[in-house]
Amino acid sequence: MIARWICAGLMAAFLATFLIAGGAYDTKAAETKTAIFAGGCFWCVEDAFDKVDGVTATVSGYAGGTTPNPNYQSHKGYVEALKVTYDPSKVTYAKLLDHYWHNVDPFDPAGQFCDKGPAYRTVVFVSDDAEKNLAQRTKAEIAKRFNQTVATEIKPVTTFYDAEGYHQDYHTKNPVSYKYYKWRCGRAQRLAEIWGDKHS
Repeated sequence: MIARWICAGLMAAFLATFLIAGGAYDTKAAETKTAIFAGGCFWCVEDAFDKVDGVTATVSGYAGGTTPNPNYQSHKGYVEALKVTYDPSKVTYAKLLDHYWHNVDPFDPAGQFCDKGPAYRTVVFVSDDAEKNLAQRTKAEIAKRFNQTVATEIKPVTTFYDAEGYHQDYHTKNPVSYKYYKWRCGRAQRLAEIWGDKHS
């Protein structure tokens, strides 16, 4: 009987150690989700989403193209985009999408602010029907509210490649040059013109 108690105690201790050392991390990983948004310069989009409570990680990159291994000098067919990892118990996809809309000019088909060209187009990349339906509905609401055509595309998630290391967290690594770029590009000014004080 004593041997059984010892064996049961050892098994319980092993299970507790496993849950603490490994199981907890697996559960945490399973609770996070990702979303991909393209909103012009990925430095600025990353800055905007880093401020959202519930966002656990952001990665600047290239999305939507077909050529393998794009880079900053060669990413034809891709748009600059941001992969957002978030905790859905703290922030919903709907809130992330609303934050996205308030940080882009959805009416510009040529790019964003001072950055023009195919790589700077706005795109919401959706991973399932729920995200697609929500993106389409909110896009229609914006078009109706402003009585303008919304140029932002809604596409299924296909490819995403991380951008080079020097692009990651640019707004925190190079705050002076980043703020100067953002001001010179007119991003904040145009966002205030469209959305008032609701942009970040």
